[in-house]
Amino acid sequence: MAHPKTERTLVIVKPDGIQRALIGEIMKRYERTGLKLVALKMLVPTEEMIEEHYLLDPNWKKNVGEKAIASYVKKGETPPSNDPIELADLIVARLKKYMTSGPVIAMVWEGAHSVELVRKVTGGTEPRSAGVGTIRGDFVLDSYQMADSADRAIRNLIHASGTVPEAEMEIPHWFAKEEIISYRVPHEATLYDVDLNNILG
Repeated sequence: MAHPKTERTLVIVKPDGIQRALIGEIMKRYERTGLKLVALKMLVPTEEMIEEHYLLDPNWKKNVGEKAIASYVKKGETPPSNDPIELADLIVARLKKYMTSGPVIAMVWEGAHSVELVRKVTGGTEPRSAGVGTIRGDFVLDSYQMADSADRAIRNLIHASGTVPEAEMEIPHWFAKEEIISYRVPHEATLYDVDLNNILG
């Protein structure tokens, strides 16, 4: 069984994150948890690449549509559609426009519970309701309400894999195997070694 420290997750700094000069701040938030950056690239994705990314999981449309509807209802707002698939199609169309509007930075982060930790540090999908102390909660003021009124995707700075299986599908979509580097950093000994050896020399 693989050690938990080998878990990997995909993070994409979206065009608004780059335009707002938040790349370093975003990376710092993940790095200081103890996660290790093992792959990094800047690119302008195509619409096809974005559509394929969001449809890697055949259940994504249904799941995201249902979650979006539930979120609207919880806030006492009316969703653009009550059909999860129809709403998901609208979300994908908006995401394609948003994610291809400029360069993005794709990254792979490695470390124990990386998927869960990155999601926690990133914050909820809607910045308006994301927790204080999270990246989205601290740096963005967008809401579903504003995004819907402008017929656009919500601007929330970052994509982060939602589950380990999702990360395992998404990472190969963005990175070839040889683009992901295996290496050690000194703080891994403190995080993962059974005994804290050699601290006192």
